[in-house]
Amino acid sequence: MDKIKKDINQIREDIKEVDYKIAELFEKRMKYTAELAEAKKEIGAPIYDKNREDEKLADITKNRSNPFIVKGLEEIFIQMMSISRKYQYHLVHQRDRYIENYFTEVPELVMFPDTRVVYAGVPGSFTCMASEKFFGRDIDHYGVAQFKEVALALNNGDADYGVLPIENSSAGDVAGVYNILLENDVCIVGEVFVKVDHCLLGCPGSKIEEIKTVYSHPQGLMQCAPYLEKLGAEQKSVENTAIAAEMVAKRNNPQEAAIASRRAAELYGLDILAESINFDASNETRFVILSKKRQYTKDASKISISFAVLHESGTLYNILSHFIYNDLNLSHIESVPLPDRQWEYRFYVDISGNLHDPEVRNALQGVRAEAANFRILGNY
Repeated sequence: MDKIKKDINQIREDIKEVDYKIAELFEKRMKYTAELAEAKKEIGAPIYDKNREDEKLADITKNRSNPFIVKGLEEIFIQMMSISRKYQYHLVHQRDRYIENYFTEVPELVMFPDTRVVYAGVPGSFTCMASEKFFGRDIDHYGVAQFKEVALALNNGDADYGVLPIENSSAGDVAGVYNILLENDVCIVGEVFVKVDHCLLGCPGSKIEEIKTVYSHPQGLMQCAPYLEKLGAEQKSVENTAIAAEMVAKRNNPQEAAIASRRAAELYGLDILAESINFDASNETRFVILSKKRQYTKDASKISISFAVLHESGTLYNILSHFIYNDLNLSHIESVPLPDRQWEYRFYVDISGNLHDPEVRNALQGVRAEAANFRILGNY
């Protein structure tokens, strides 16, 4: 046993010696990387050259018969080349004209007496409440039936700002909103959170035990699923919660109810049959404020971006590591399969920071160079 322990200790010392040599060689490699960065800067060459890196991997792994060694070398050199690129981005500090060309920093969002705000829904909807919370009740605001009509109103100049729900704390991302951001030339310039406190609303004089049908937005039904299961009523989806309340008020059927807000009950003259019926008491919905103008305030602290990557080992890690190396916090990530592109995905990512921060520009420069279809959705 003593001999085996001695042999193990000796092997560990041998590995330690090799590790020190690897560390010294890595430091030497970074020295050459710095020289390469300066040379590229002089001639205006791109830092990222995928073909060159693929050739390097093929050369390093050729004539090696052990599949485990081949795989290990690929993993090591993919990460080492990724680190080298980040070091080069850090050293070069190339001026990022992408941000300068597309975005303008402003002291604050501009509001005029005739500023118009469009939201998806009707008075009393949570989106209307988000609009009133961000802009105040006195601003000129109006509702449209569908999410895409909000972007259309901005594109046509019918409104200055738009409001859409994008994420719920219990139900996740709101379907279709990210696609609207990509398909239209609009920018996120703000966000607001509204606490979701669902109530069961019925026409005056109705009783809970008589309710046979409940109407609401699909997420409203989902967020109240345990309560509705006990209630045993049929569930029917409509465009949003306030439309459900408006419909129940107009139909005046004591066997029908809506899941909506207290504000909707007040606006449409409905009785609150049950309060706070959503299963998550801390439930909130995040709404984004959209504008046709690509601008951000000097105190903006969150950036939303979108990009696509190939379904290859390490690609997403290499992209996200740009945030790690620049000490940026990643607060949200969502993946959506690309249509007609099997096993390829578009990612939506939120990071902390402002577009004027050097570390943000450094990270986004690397992401833009190494990912496909990169887009900054907004800084707010």
